[in-house]
Parts: sequence; C-alpha cells; structure tokens
Amino acid sequence: MGQIKEGTLLWEPDEKRKQQSNIYDYMKWLKQQKNLRFDDYHSLWQWSTDNLEDFWESLWHYFNIQSEQTYETVLTSHQMPGAKWFPEASINYTEHVFRDRDANKPAIIHASETRQTDEITWSTLYRKTAALQQTLRGLGVEKGDRVVAYIPNIYEAVVAFLATASIGAIWSSASPDFGTQSVIDRFKQIEPKVMITVDGYRYNGKDFDRIEIVENIQSELPTLEATIAIPYLSNQPDFNGVKNATLWEDATNSNIEKSLTYEHVPFNDPLWVLFSSGTTGKPKPIVQSQGGILLEHLKAMTFHVDLTEDDRFFWFTTTGWMMWNFVVGGLLTGSTIVLYDGSPAYPDKKMLWKFAEQTKMTVFGTSASYITSCMKDELKPGEEFDLSHLKNISSTGSPLPPEGFQWCYDNVKKDLWIASASGGTDICTAFILGVPILPVYAGELQCRGLGAKIESFNDNGQSEIEEVGELVLTEPFPSMPIYFWNDEDGSRLHESYFDMFPGVWRHGDYLKVTDRHTCVIYGRSDATINRGGIRIGTSEIYRAVDQVKEVADSLIVDIPKGDGDSFTPLFVVMKHGYELTADIEQKLKKQIRTQCSPRHVPTGFYQVKDLPKTLNGKKLEIPVKKILMGKSIDKVVNKGSLSNEGSLDYFVDFAENQI
Repeated sequence: MGQIKEGTLLWEPDEKRKQQSNIYDYMKWLKQQKNLRFDDYHSLWQWSTDNLEDFWESLWHYFNIQSEQTYETVLTSHQMPGAKWFPEASINYTEHVFRDRDANKPAIIHASETRQTDEITWSTLYRKTAALQQTLRGLGVEKGDRVVAYIPNIYEAVVAFLATASIGAIWSSASPDFGTQSVIDRFKQIEPKVMITVDGYRYNGKDFDRIEIVENIQSELPTLEATIAIPYLSNQPDFNGVKNATLWEDATNSNIEKSLTYEHVPFNDPLWVLFSSGTTGKPKPIVQSQGGILLEHLKAMTFHVDLTEDDRFFWFTTTGWMMWNFVVGGLLTGSTIVLYDGSPAYPDKKMLWKFAEQTKMTVFGTSASYITSCMKDELKPGEEFDLSHLKNISSTGSPLPPEGFQWCYDNVKKDLWIASASGGTDICTAFILGVPILPVYAGELQCRGLGAKIESFNDNGQSEIEEVGELVLTEPFPSMPIYFWNDEDGSRLHESYFDMFPGVWRHGDYLKVTDRHTCVIYGRSDATINRGGIRIGTSEIYRAVDQVKEVADSLIVDIPKGDGDSFTPLFVVMKHGYELTADIEQKLKKQIRTQCSPRHVPTGFYQVKDLPKTLNGKKLEIPVKKILMGKSIDKVVNKGSLSNEGSLDYFVDFAENQI
C-alpha cells in the first residue's frame, strides 16, 4: 500500500447520520432549555471549555443524574491540582447502569477461547450483581474497602465490578497474563479485603494454569480476608490451596430474589484504582472518582462514541488496561457491550472480524497496531464477512497512521466512521477522539472532547496552532485522578503532571492542533527524535517503516552524544521467514528519507527477536533509551511490568558492546 497524505479527506457523514446523532439531540436540547445555539462542533467545544461550570452542569440535567443529595457548587476552583466537582452531591455509579433497562435485551455479549459466544440479559446481569453484592456484604465489605480481581475479560468481571461499586467499595483489576510480582506490586499497595480470581486462562490455543500464582499472591496480601474463585480454564479446578475460597456459583446464586441497594457516596469518592504500566518503580495507583467517571463516561459514550440502546460496543482489551473500564462505561447508555478474551490472532488474524459479523457489532474498538498488522497481511474483511451492522471503527494505544485509515475504507467498508482516540489511564477516557457529525481526515483525530481544554504548548508555555508541541490540559476535568493512593502530600501526583507548566496538566504526548481544529498525535514527547534541532515523533518513523512489508515491528531511540549529534538505532523484528538484509536496509532508508527527512534516517539498523513491551502492549522506548545510555536495568525497568522480560537482554548486551 502506497503512502497517503496526512489530512486527506476520506469520509463525511451524510445529513441523516448527523440528524440522528446523540450530539445533535444535545445541541437541540441546549437551544430549547438554555437558549444556546451552536452551528458546528467547534463552537460547541469552545463554549464547553470557556464555560466549564455551565457545560458540566448541563450534562447533570441532560443525563438526569440521580443524587441522594443535590449539588450546590459545580466546581470549587479552576486550580489544578485540587479542584473539586459537585462536592455536595452523593451518587452511585451502578445505579445509573441499571436504570430504565429492557430486562430481556442483552447487556453483555461475550466469548473467549474457552467459551462459545453467549449473551447475558439485563435481568440476569442485575440478579447476579445483586447476589454478589449480598455475598460481598456478608464478607464484611463496606464503603471504602478494596475489592481486587485477577480475572480475564469475561462477564463475571463486569458483575464483580458493578457489585463492588454498588456498595461504595473500591475496585481494581489485573489481567491473569500479569505475572506474580506484577500483581503483588499493584494489589499490595491498596490493601484489599476480597480478591476475585480464576484458575487460569487460554491464550493463542495454550492453557495457562494460575492457581499456584493465586496462592503466591494471597500469601503477600495480609489484609485479604476472602477470595471468590471462578472455574474458568477447567470445570473442576483444584482450589484447595486457595485460602478462604468461595466458589463463584455460590457467591452469585440468584435463585432467591434479591434487590440491589445503592450506597450513595460523595461525588469525589473513589470508584477504582487504575495502575500505570509502571516501567520504572512500582506502578502508580491512580484513583478516580465515582462521580467524575460517571459524568465523563456518559459524555464520551453518548456524544463521542454515539452509543444508543441499539448499539453493540466492542473494544479488544484486557482487564489490566483502562479500555476495559471504558467499555464497561458503555452500559451507562443502555447499549450492549461485547467482550472477548483470547488472542486477536487465534486461530488467525481474521478472528475478530468473524466475531464482528457473529455479534452484529456496531462499534469495533481496537489498537492501531492491530489495524496496521491486518493491513500488512493484506486482509480484506469486507469481502469475507458481513459487516453491514458496523458503523464505527475506533482505535487507540498508539497513533493510527494515514495508511491505516485508508486500509479500513478500502478493505472493511466504504461508509465507515473511523475515530482514532488519544487519552490514557491517567484520566480513563480520551481527551481527543471522534464525533459522528465531523468528516474523517487521514491520520487525524477528529476533535478535542467536549469540556476538555486541550492545547498544544511550545517550550515557553504558549498555545500554538499548526505546530507540534506538548499536549496540555489547561482547565480541570472531572475524571482526572482525585489522588494517587498513599501519596499523602500529593508530591507524586504533582511530579507526574504539573512539574513542567505550573497549574497546567502536561500529558506527555506531542500534539499538533490543525487550523481545522483536528489533531495529530506524534507519540510520547519524552521519546522524541531530535536530529540537528529538528524534532520528530517516533510515530512518524514507525509509519514509514510500516511500508516495508518484511518488517513486523520496530523501535527507534535517540541517544544524545556529547558533540551535539546523536546516535539513532532502529531495531526491527522481521516477519517469519525474512532476515534483515542490505536490500531491506536500503528500503527502510528510502522510506524514512522520503516520508520523514534525510536527517532522520537512523544511524544503524539492527534485527532483534522481540521488542520489550508492557503488559498492555506498549513499546518501552524510554527504558530502552536509558539502558543504551548506560543506566542500570533495575533502575529503569520494573521487570514485572513486562510481557517479555527476556527481550531486554539484547539491549543490555548492545549497550555494553556496541555503544
């Protein structure tokens, strides 16, 4: 596939799609209720960020937020960190999930490598959640207690989260592909009372027993009083070594009619603890609030993903990534969420497209790397599968290159709304994302999210258009962390986001805001390539490398040298059956020279078996850079956060022998 110019117009919504969108309904509501008229998305965004209190208060009424005690104040101040939202209000997240639902419609469609595709109706989800709520209360779980889950992306995880939140307890989850130490590093920090776990899981056709790991985790969690065990890999696993275990079936026995009760908690009380990938030191425990997440996810799902009760919303994720929490937010709109546990490439890369056909998926959420791998393998899902229900492909995790956009239109569906999104664990949503009333341009994210005052700052802290700068948030946002766990003085939180520009959230990505108000993300700002004073994001290099079909994956770092120059090695993983030859090196040089610039051609090309990645699949550019600069591996990488620890050996050896 040839190169397509960034910014090429690829798709525009027709008038019918615009008129039927949720955001049009909201704009009509604003006109009727508030006498506010907006002719386009950008003017609505401008109002939402210039008038934060008015905007978020309008959402409170538009979504009819249920509060035991109403609010008096929308926002205590515009100071960051420290601003508080709706401080007098008391709400419950789970209550909003279950209101006004059609009992017989599917709430969840789920499948895995061990389970056939099945449905959970709203009434079944309610009954199981109510039963588990009663079990958790019987185990002594109260408001503020922590319930942790070592569990795959299965419907039981959703039941467990909703039951936990209904009590006002605090949720945290890790995927069972996380190793022992990685889970302990997360869970031990927050001192859980109850753990929910499986016996193991299947991935890529292979079985992974986890009972011994569960026993090891238990032994490191002195506050743990009970464990709820789900037979998942096997029908009759041996849970005898798991202390204080209750079987899932007993914990969710819904033969007796039970009603859910909702513990209303202050708007700014914790809902869950998410953990950063923690490539250095222990993972950061990021705490977000019940109210902040409720309001932000209602906004994102309704206006930016455009979900209705008729939608089937899927994102390929694990419970160890914030996208799982985001998908669960789809339930707030009454839509059906679609879960899959397993490898996206087993038995082959067509599997997810087949699943999309089978489940009548309307929103297909995935990673940019999955789309580019389908592109490289020259898949044509639109020819093979019935994707007539599919209206949207969303991608995140890393920037989707323009060619990825084009591939979707050429090979999936012509009439398709593609929404590339960028956000993060830190806020458990996307700052920059899609909206169904705007056109799609190759390589560009459609818009900054409503209520998110996102700007691109130069080094002097000035906002710029059509220039690449630091992605910053200059006004408070409801789903920002309320704090980090065990960070009493807030120093870790401050250091993470507010050190560079006082009072302004620096996210750590390079961003360009175009004069059309679209956005382009250029990768992590601390991993930028700087050759002769010209900075370029790693995503631009990867985009060029993606054009060379023999290369499966790549990683580039920029090592400064004392003479003002730098050493820039490109490490490549070759596709099966290929080696890095002089001819392929020439192809790579040509692509980077023509697509980026001659000065950004790497100073060396090196073939590696594997690239170090976090458990969530992100490349470790910064730790590799630090290792190559001579830093000790133990100081730059928390090995438990890696999916492939052995992959670092090559780089340690490289630092010692080739630099």
